[in-house]
Amino acid sequence: MKKARKRPSPKSETELLEMISLQLPKPSFDVLTAIGDDCAVIRPSFSKGSLELLKTDALVEGVHFAKGTPWSKVGWKALCRPISDIAAMGGAPLHALITVASSPLWRSSEWSALYRGIGKAAREFGVSVVGGETVRSPGPLFLSVTLTGNVPKKNLKLRSGATPGDLICVTGKLGGSFKSGRHLTFQPRVAEGRWLGGEHGVTAMMDISDGLGSDLPKLAKESDCSFRIAPDGLPLNQGCSFHQGVSDGEDYELLLTVAAKSWPSLQRRWNIASPEVPLTPIGVVLPPGEKSSLLPIGFDHMNPIAS
Repeated sequence: MKKARKRPSPKSETELLEMISLQLPKPSFDVLTAIGDDCAVIRPSFSKGSLELLKTDALVEGVHFAKGTPWSKVGWKALCRPISDIAAMGGAPLHALITVASSPLWRSSEWSALYRGIGKAAREFGVSVVGGETVRSPGPLFLSVTLTGNVPKKNLKLRSGATPGDLICVTGKLGGSFKSGRHLTFQPRVAEGRWLGGEHGVTAMMDISDGLGSDLPKLAKESDCSFRIAPDGLPLNQGCSFHQGVSDGEDYELLLTVAAKSWPSLQRRWNIASPEVPLTPIGVVLPPGEKSSLLPIGFDHMNPIAS
């Protein structure tokens, strides 16, 4: 008796949803209804002093990843990008809605690989994938992720809290993300972000996705400050120049400012809490009106030639 041939692609949306569900972790206890109904149903949190975080993020083939990239890595990146934003607020990720616009010729193996990567990230960072949408697209693959999170109000870190005299710091190392492939395998700094969120000496925070040359000016603008960077102090990945470290982007490290008086104590405790992740001072926040360091521009979707 001949074995039944595997279908090259799901024969229906119902079959696709069943296949996707096999790649995802079991929803958390607060999820009453996830994939399979018209809407996800979540039991709201009534924790006093807790704030809800909302984030949406998109990936486009040919912009955020090259054609031929393994789909499992694309799935990992798709979910980890907004997780990094939640981390930069000092929060924890919770629930995700994922929309995929793909070619109608996509095979079951491609769908499984994509959601295997999404499922891996969801398991590692405690995210429940509770729904989304799948549609056909005549163009390149498009992925959109909506992610919720929460953060204790006292731990919330914004871009607007920096003050003159604060030290400017970054986690990890910068540069060479695309060339090395790290833009597909990076680890969002969730644990580190939550730890820093609990530190009163941390005055502002964001993640580095477009490159330090684009992201630091955003933080300075929101805080109504200027900045000075010490080029020799930038922590760079092996083989990267200062220009690459500032403008390559897709590092997904944390950029933060720390009150100068808090730095010695914070540094000692950081080295104990996160011994494998360096936290490096790279500059200082200046009063508004002073001239900021001139940095190479990072990525800008509205002006890609400048990246």
